[in-house]
Amino acid sequence: MAQQPAEESAPVPEGPNVAADGRKRIIIEGVNPKIDGGRFPIKRTVGESVVVEADAFTDGHDSLSCVLQYRKVGETAWQETPMRFLVNDRWRGEFKITEIGRYEYTVLAWVDHFKSWRHDLGRWEQAEDIALSLRIGAELVGKAGQRVAGADGQWLIQRAKELVGEQELQHRRQLGLDEELAHVMFHQADRTLALSYDKILGVVADDERARFSTWYEMFPRSCSPVPGKHGTFKDCEAWLPRLAAMGFDVLYFPPIHPVGRVNRKGKNNTLTPGPDDVGSPWAIGAAEGGHKSILPELGTLEEFRELV
Repeated sequence: MAQQPAEESAPVPEGPNVAADGRKRIIIEGVNPKIDGGRFPIKRTVGESVVVEADAFTDGHDSLSCVLQYRKVGETAWQETPMRFLVNDRWRGEFKITEIGRYEYTVLAWVDHFKSWRHDLGRWEQAEDIALSLRIGAELVGKAGQRVAGADGQWLIQRAKELVGEQELQHRRQLGLDEELAHVMFHQADRTLALSYDKILGVVADDERARFSTWYEMFPRSCSPVPGKHGTFKDCEAWLPRLAAMGFDVLYFPPIHPVGRVNRKGKNNTLTPGPDDVGSPWAIGAAEGGHKSILPELGTLEEFRELV
């Protein structure tokens, strides 16, 4: 029994784009989704899937196999998942966004000689054709077994022997058509002449709330119920039910740090502020602190945490 590979394989090296000797039998085009030909990344949120389709084809009657490769930006190895054939050279695969950040994805395809052989084996009816096909299949499986280390390699070598063994012809034919053998041969395929799509496409992944949230921007210093009095975080709490009733689910503040006093402006943008003018909240930094401090008039860090 072969060791079953996971549905999504371990990281794999980046695939070659063209064989060293110039052979290029595969065309990959029409890859979607992409924006402006891949110039800009698409957007998704955590928990969503990126469903990718591509046209992939080759010359002649050989079968193809395709995988969707993806990774977080900055990683060196690809994760991959098989792509499913749809119709008319169209393939589809998908991967799930698991965390906020940037992802990359592309498509890799190769001529799958084992898949071609398996398809032919399934349609032969004459014993002579089946016997000859089994010898060809045994050679393909045996070479894969020699190429692959570990339990899978040993299992493939044994299966190659069984394909040309002494058992009844139809039994050996069923061994060749076995789904487990197809599964292992797919994951242990020879990708020497594999070809990757000529672009690496991007995804920007945001938090789930980016799909539906409605933001309300509010100056906390203006939330006091007493006219002319500086508002506080506690005053902001009284506004939350009203904002929620209007359909807002994100409260957005301007900077809440100590405001600088040098070149401070007053009401209506005057350059001669009075002693009670609070200045622009974007002018961050004063004797009370900078970006890691809270403007004392608004309250304390603990009160801010309570508001959050």
